[in-house]
Amino acid sequence: MLTTVAWAVIGGAVIGVLARLLIPGRQPVSWWASIVVGVAAAFVGTGIAEVFGFRDTPGIDWKKHVLQLGLAVLGILVLTGINRRHASPTRR
Repeated sequence: MLTTVAWAVIGGAVIGVLARLLIPGRQPVSWWASIVVGVAAAFVGTGIAEVFGFRDTPGIDWKKHVLQLGLAVLGILVLTGINRRHASPTRR
């Protein structure tokens, strides 16, 4: 169990960094937030993959990893939108 969690954290960190690199332009999101989003995407993506029956497949689990990466990209885009909205001056 501990090994699984450790690999999820390491894999999630990689997923978070890859997701950030796939999004064009600068994101007002820290690298630490990207890693946290990647770890969360790894756990959620694995859960979704299990529900749909493709968590563990022969060879590399491409479907699961693409799902996790997509969730991480979505998460970083959400954080980017939140950060930009809070950073912009309010109009009255």
